Amino acid sequence: MESLCVLLLHPVDAYLEQELARRCRLLRFCWDSPPDRRDAFLREHGPSVRALVTGGGAGGDAALLDALPRLEIVACYSVGFDRVDLARCRDRGIRVTNTPGVLTDDVADLAVGLAIAVLRRIPQADGYVHAGEWKANGQYNLTTRFSGKKVGIIGLGRIGLAIAKRVEAFGCPVSYYQRRELQAYPNYTYLPTAVELAANSDILVVACSLNEQSRRIVSREVMEALGPSGVLVNVGRGAHVHEPELAAALAEGRLGGAGLDVFEDEPEVPEALTALDNVVLAPHVGSGTHETRRAMGDLVLGNLEAHVLKEPLLTPVV
Repeated sequence: MESLCVLLLHPVDAYLEQELARRCRLLRFCWDSPPDRRDAFLREHGPSVRALVTGGGAGGDAALLDALPRLEIVACYSVGFDRVDLARCRDRGIRVTNTPGVLTDDVADLAVGLAIAVLRRIPQADGYVHAGEWKANGQYNLTTRFSGKKVGIIGLGRIGLAIAKRVEAFGCPVSYYQRRELQAYPNYTYLPTAVELAANSDILVVACSLNEQSRRIVSREVMEALGPSGVLVNVGRGAHVHEPELAAALAEGRLGGAGLDVFEDEPEVPEALTALDNVVLAPHVGSGTHETRRAMGDLVLGNLEAHVLKEPLLTPVV
């Protein structure tokens, strides 16, 4: 792939960046520069770029695509591709790939971990010990068990199914909502709306892809249905949740707690959330293990190689 000019849109795992530099002609976008410098970079190098490597939540809009007239493929270093303009890619014949499957287990593990951390208040208990309060003030307050809780999942795809299998081991009944019922999983209860799912759940997990139908699917109505003892876990995209409504519901006690790995304007996290004690926050680390990031990098490289060799792409989106 030595002749393939690849634009790396933002920093990624060191392994993937090293392999791209070794195998391709790699250009690193000046992501921290002012807009005028970025525009100058694209004017100078854009006509040479044949492949774009990006995270699904990081970029690939029409303006960027139009600045790359020879672009042939967008390889997303993520499952999501919500900020890639798929319609423009289809119009121009640009292929799009992502990295599904390889990060399923890690994201599902984190979803369960966030739910347990919220209910058992693990971060707060850790702080209690570190601050010396156990010795000074005695036993920590009682918390709430996870086992046996009713778990609702928005999106029963790869990740949603992996979450369902994990929580079953804790004796948790599973319900789900998505556009259509899956006959292959009769042991999971299908509910026709997100509001009905929330009303029948103790823990609501968001694990669907982001599109116009699922944007802010966790609305005030959904939060009200989940209720003051309910817990929201989001390992999908930040825009699945109405963040101002979430902060208000948590602050006012209309929602019991939340475990969040994703946010609408990452890495910006609303102060209204960081100030709360009933929320556990993670910096979008669902796939953040050495093993998975290596596998994601290999899948990006495999898709680029297949494209160059004119072989079927491993994980095509477009």
